[in-house]
Amino acid sequence: MNLLAAVHGALERHGIAHAVIGAAAMAVHGVVRSTVDLDLLTVDPGCLEPDLWQELSLQGTRVDIRRGDADDPLVGVVRLKTEGARDVDLVVGRGAWQRDILLRAQRALVSGVELPVATAADLVLLKLYAAGPQDCWDVEQLLAAGERATLVGAVERSLPGLPEQCRQLWRGIRGR
Repeated sequence: MNLLAAVHGALERHGIAHAVIGAAAMAVHGVVRSTVDLDLLTVDPGCLEPDLWQELSLQGTRVDIRRGDADDPLVGVVRLKTEGARDVDLVVGRGAWQRDILLRAQRALVSGVELPVATAADLVLLKLYAAGPQDCWDVEQLLAAGERATLVGAVERSLPGLPEQCRQLWRGIRGR
């Protein structure tokens, strides 16, 4: 079973906007690093309802739904696992800036499936928001892999919609 294809199909059938993020999306944009799972982003809290995943569960997929609390930066995460396939983590974000990422996503081939993939600029925004050491390295790699001036311009157009700490981190990375 291609779990990514199955998850994408379930989301499509329910009309839920989503996009590939994380290492798989970075690979589409020329930055390759290893990872054990595939990450998707949505802002639809309906993904946290077990009924949405019933068909996959019946086919043997383990579905772990984790809801965030009011202070969590995420609405929740759905982790899907099946034998012989890479795990899929569906991150349920919140906020208009994450919804905009889904609107800008462009279709590309990932693990044999054509589906929406976050743009390089939007990956930078997500990495700035996550703000871990690996995320900062990822931003630097994305800046080095593409047309730097174009990427910087796209990030800076969207950056005002993110928290101040993201803008501070961006200034620090740009200053290196």
